[in-house]
Amino acid sequence: MFTVTEYSVVLVKDPFKILAGTRYEFKLDLNIEEDDELYSEHGIYVKAIYKVEEEQGSVVNYDLIEKSTDRYLDFDMEAEEEEALAAFCKEHYSEA
Repeated sequence: MFTVTEYSVVLVKDPFKILAGTRYEFKLDLNIEEDDELYSEHGIYVKAIYKVEEEQGSVVNYDLIEKSTDRYLDFDMEAEEEEALAAFCKEHYSEA
């Protein structure tokens, strides 16, 4: 499991109104336990796109990235981690 240590959220502008709903981009710095397969000594952050449409929200996409190298990691979060990510985004998207 992970803990969010810092985050930022911005509204993704859609000037042509092509996308349904409203999108938000999150950047979350994570503190991950050493025994977790996602752990990296270089640190990990997540870039996530969160969509809100008709009062319903969901994570559309996320990428795990190593902090010091900006290298994309080819890992998926476990279901409970994805749920925690979605809950965090739901709680904080209105700050954009």
